[in-house]
Amino acid sequence: MLAETMDAFMAALVSVCPPAQHHCECQRSYAIKDLRLCFYPSAPHLNSVGRAVEDVLSCGRTESLELLISLLPGEYTPSQLTEFGQELMSFSRAYQVAFRWLTRLSLKGLAFGDSDVNDLIRACDKLKCLTRRSCRLVHRHSVLKIDTPFSGLQELEFIHFVCRRIELISVPKLSKVDSHWSLKNPSVRFGYVPELCNVSLTRQPKVWKAPFLLSECLSRSATNLSKLHLNFCHQMIWIQPEQPKQLAVIFSNLTDVGLFCIFPECDLSWTLFILEAAPVLQKFHLSRARPGAKLSEDSAEKTNVVWEPSKDFKHFNLKWLEIQGFGEEGKVTNYIRLVMERAVGLKKIVLLGEPPCEDCTDCETKSRVDDEASRRRVKEELTHESSWSVEIIMR
Repeated sequence: MLAETMDAFMAALVSVCPPAQHHCECQRSYAIKDLRLCFYPSAPHLNSVGRAVEDVLSCGRTESLELLISLLPGEYTPSQLTEFGQELMSFSRAYQVAFRWLTRLSLKGLAFGDSDVNDLIRACDKLKCLTRRSCRLVHRHSVLKIDTPFSGLQELEFIHFVCRRIELISVPKLSKVDSHWSLKNPSVRFGYVPELCNVSLTRQPKVWKAPFLLSECLSRSATNLSKLHLNFCHQMIWIQPEQPKQLAVIFSNLTDVGLFCIFPECDLSWTLFILEAAPVLQKFHLSRARPGAKLSEDSAEKTNVVWEPSKDFKHFNLKWLEIQGFGEEGKVTNYIRLVMERAVGLKKIVLLGEPPCEDCTDCETKSRVDDEASRRRVKEELTHESSWSVEIIMR
């Protein structure tokens, strides 16, 4: 089946990519501006793929080249994953022209040596985005160190990448990082990343893992950080509140923060340490998980997080507060009032119902404040004793 699929793919590719040795004006019409290929790392076919891609590039008009390489669905031994990973590395060395033109690379299910990721990035002069899903290091307890000071890499995505930790030692053009993990704390440590502006971290903490400080993870060089999204997967809050001065440099330009899937029993006042550390924050999004969300047996224990904001703290730039999973309970209402008291420039509050149920499509969100009378009561309660006008939207 794999051979038939690859043969069909090659036939289709060759039909639009005539051999490079027959250059003539009429064949310029075959030039491909954007090329996106998905294939399996099958050794017999990689040479054909490499030659066909380089034939396309010889026309000189290709601006975007994306490769998506993944294994066929199935069970593989660690040695097989390593073999596939090494075949890919050999492929990159054999077709250096193709990889120098590569702008996006997505890999799934492969195992790599400790230096392979660095070698790939350095081989791809034009690489802007690198995605790795369900990949791993051959030695899973090794640290993946990315040190590519001359690369133009802008986006990194690591989804369930198995290693001890990822260290971004020097990636000067990097602007966006998305990481999902469940192992070592923290999953990513940022070094020299002066253009980093967008970070998204998702963690499913295991029972033996403790919360960590954001200042241990983020870098003081990332002074352009403007968007930070953290997903707690309705489990333990895996960050530890800390003194705002520890994050002052890192959060100096932070304007958009999202804290998602906070377990519903958790108090929310601890989130104010982020507000206090980010003086120019404008949008603050909080999402509360549905009650009764299922957890795996080895999930970390969910404990309440305690944090007391500074008594005289005021925030002058927050304009938008959004909470999803809002119910008429004093815990949430008191939190919103607390934010209103501290954020003196707040203009709009958006209160959404519970997130859609993942187990069914017909689930009605019973806790949503739908009727007009309830809307009025909640609005009056939130604005009680408030001396300024804040638009409150109930959805």
